[in-house]
Amino acid sequence: MTLRLPDAAGRLRTYRPRTEPIAEPIAVTAGAPLVSRTVYSAAHVVADPYADVSPDSPAAVDWDATLAFRRHLWSHGLGVAEAMDTAQRGMGLDWAGAAELVRRSAAEARAVGGRIACGVGTDQLTGPASLAEIRAAYEEQLAVAEEAGGRAILMASRALAATAAGPEDYLEVYGHLLRQAADPVILHWLGPMFDPALEGYWGSSDLDAATATFLEVIAAHPDKVDGIKVSLLDAQREVDLRRRLPDGVRCYTGDDFNYPELIAGDEQGFSHALLGIFDPLGPLAAQAVRVLDTGDVKGFRELLDPTVELSRHLFQAPTRFYKTGVVFLAWLAGHQEHFTMVGGLQSARSLPHFARAYELADGLGLFPNPGLAEARMKSLLALYGVTS
Repeated sequence: MTLRLPDAAGRLRTYRPRTEPIAEPIAVTAGAPLVSRTVYSAAHVVADPYADVSPDSPAAVDWDATLAFRRHLWSHGLGVAEAMDTAQRGMGLDWAGAAELVRRSAAEARAVGGRIACGVGTDQLTGPASLAEIRAAYEEQLAVAEEAGGRAILMASRALAATAAGPEDYLEVYGHLLRQAADPVILHWLGPMFDPALEGYWGSSDLDAATATFLEVIAAHPDKVDGIKVSLLDAQREVDLRRRLPDGVRCYTGDDFNYPELIAGDEQGFSHALLGIFDPLGPLAAQAVRVLDTGDVKGFRELLDPTVELSRHLFQAPTRFYKTGVVFLAWLAGHQEHFTMVGGLQSARSLPHFARAYELADGLGLFPNPGLAEARMKSLLALYGVTS
């Protein structure tokens, strides 16, 4: 069988899909726990395709399929980073939906013994807000995460970025939250390539100045910071930052362009991982880390390096629409029965983008059932008027 796939110029070309999935390497037990790195996959949500909603309606979530996908990630030894950017926070999933997601997913994690961390932000604020209102919004969400039993991830706040007059406001708000957090949290620095509203976070568009403020927050409360999640797509900046962290504070890479080298590390340290790309790469990523657990850095890189081209494709500008490619691949892989997203975000990428994502994922052997993926890709092509 062959497919006709459109390229970036709109020309159709012939592609021959693989017929069998790539077998997992047998040198490392597939079900073994991950040891050398703490690894979270930021997980997507599955929309309810039968809900009568509009783009302005609250998200309608298929809870059974959403939780089943989290069980899939946990079954491979990965942690789940819940209600994060990958779950369309601020891009279709509102705070009410996120709170329900945190509660349901945390309960499921307890039932199966899965690791979970939960996004805490201020997205219940819908207009201009004072610093006091921003603190209160963070506190409300922090309480939900802590009551559910998940580790809190203090996400970057659009409201704080809009309101803060300078670094001192970030120091005040984050200091207030860290002093009252019940357990150590993960601090998340999300760059403007993921969310343009976060330009100038930590009080400056100068990344050196912003880094200094970020480190000042951590230095004042090292016992309340489990780690930092850095999503700036700048490998050297992440390496420099992690070398300046206090002892005991982890760096979780959020760099979906350079993750293999950052996780592998160097003679001075390494990054753990909290990545959106580990949603579609889950089983392969877990296997690579198990190889790394044996001390085989070369084997780890041989498994993970070939995935970078796919990741860079999914996260290409405008980067914030990477969620569309993540959900598209989940549909092709059989993790959900439809390609529908909350907020109608399935329309955010083009057919040539989907075609290339399919080709790269198929080449990596990511689809457990290549025939199903081919049939679903063919149905999408037909919807756009491409016939065999």
